[in-house]
Amino acid sequence: MNQRHEPSVLDRLVGWSENQEPVRLAFLTSTRANDSMRTDILSDYDVELVVSDLAPYIESKAWLSDFGDLLVFVGEKRLEDGLPRHIYMAIYEDGTKIDFQVYPTTLFRRYKEAPALPGRLDVGYRILLDKDGLANGLAPFTNTAHIPARPAEQEYLPLAQEFWWETTYVAKNLWRDELMFARYNLDVVIKFDLLRRMLEWYLELDHHWALRPGIYGKGLKKLVAPEIWSELEATFVGPRSEDNWEALFKTTALFRKIAVRVAEELGYDYPAELDERVTNYLQKVQRLDKDAEKFA
Repeated sequence: MNQRHEPSVLDRLVGWSENQEPVRLAFLTSTRANDSMRTDILSDYDVELVVSDLAPYIESKAWLSDFGDLLVFVGEKRLEDGLPRHIYMAIYEDGTKIDFQVYPTTLFRRYKEAPALPGRLDVGYRILLDKDGLANGLAPFTNTAHIPARPAEQEYLPLAQEFWWETTYVAKNLWRDELMFARYNLDVVIKFDLLRRMLEWYLELDHHWALRPGIYGKGLKKLVAPEIWSELEATFVGPRSEDNWEALFKTTALFRKIAVRVAEELGYDYPAELDERVTNYLQKVQRLDKDAEKFA
């Protein structure tokens, strides 16, 4: 893959924006706008275009080809306070990926007036072109968006309860030989949602609630202790029923370890009785004969 050098991409973005009368402000956000973040050949260019007229950019998508030969792109429209924000994510034949956000100047002014920057700006922004001084007075980014807050007990306990509830669906569907459903509950609900959030709280205990983990566990491998990562890795397995049962119990063991420490550090009660009851249930389902007509 022949990725264009970053200055070349940015020069093209600036030159294009200068020649687009409706584009009043263009800036980068995210990793390429924050010197403290690592980038690589596949890192996106997150570009925000603040425009006086949306029509030229939503009625036709031909302008996306101004930056190279398109491989593929997707788009969507979002509303913020009743104002549109159009998102176009494009990958070009040379491997460059640019995620454009196009929205009216009115929406940008609301960002300036808000008590805090939107999260995508607070992780970093770099002005590329400002024709009217729109960005004057924009608050500096703090890189504190998306840092998990210390959970109240009313948040911690329901998450722990939901974790154990969801394990029963994994067991039921493994017993039924429903691999897709079992893996949805084990991987998507339990690991990528519940276990991940507990892991983030666990990490924050040693970082004074000032660490910003990556989205959906991105970067966790570099943040957690090697032994914790090894335990997490062991929960990802192939299609065999026996391996998935083992993965389920490795997942519950890891959750128990980190959730107990989070509870102890925050002064909360870990639901040990629930853990014990559900673990016994899971073991019974695992032993249950495939033709059983009675649960025992």
